[in-house]
Amino acid sequence: MKLLASLATALGLTLPQIGMAEQRAGFGQEPVVVELFTSQGCSSCPPADALLLKLAERSDVLPLALHVDYWDYIGWKDIFASPAHTRRQKGYAHLAGRRMIYTPQMIIMGQQDILGADETAVEEAIASYQTEQRQVLLLHSQSGKTVQLSLAAQGNLDKELPIFVQLVRFSERHFVEIARGELAGHRLSYANVVEELKQVGQWDGQGEAHISFELTGDLPAAILVQEGSYGRILAAARLQ
Repeated sequence: MKLLASLATALGLTLPQIGMAEQRAGFGQEPVVVELFTSQGCSSCPPADALLLKLAERSDVLPLALHVDYWDYIGWKDIFASPAHTRRQKGYAHLAGRRMIYTPQMIIMGQQDILGADETAVEEAIASYQTEQRQVLLLHSQSGKTVQLSLAAQGNLDKELPIFVQLVRFSERHFVEIARGELAGHRLSYANVVEELKQVGQWDGQGEAHISFELTGDLPAAILVQEGSYGRILAAARLQ
């Protein structure tokens, strides 16, 4: 496990009712979001990357690989690394009162911090969240590249925090030859590498929210509904 030094201070139209009903997932069918903070410059990360590959084969989990940039200085620049991913990891740590960040780290549903290669703990966490009702009902429909979302509260929400609706785009599979650094000479496989994570809407948690936006490009896409920037993930869904 790798540790980094302490953090600085902190960081439409209504959908037709029939269409909405058709897209409502049954209880327990919503995907559990697993974010892996990883790096090609981290010798401890390949087992966690392999676990994410395994999780990517499941429909009940939405695994996402967010490659961080703070190990790039040790000899190999991670070709997927982004400062935005490092900021997201720091944001989670700050909100949870953790002074350190590390790789490989998995964050489950924006809440639970687990060593990324601990398959038993990860599976137990996934199973636990599968039994919980999501705090927000998320319904979606697509017509070509146009996506329409409808959100409604069905649990206890923090009224002090805005709810951010985020679009995540990811590439499903990569093979990378590592030429330098701690993993020099290895050919590694990566799944669900996040290439973009952006806000497409905001909601105060009151009543219903209806959001419409256009997809560009052909990368797989998913929606995350999150309490604040780094809080609980209240709902999630894959897009076609």
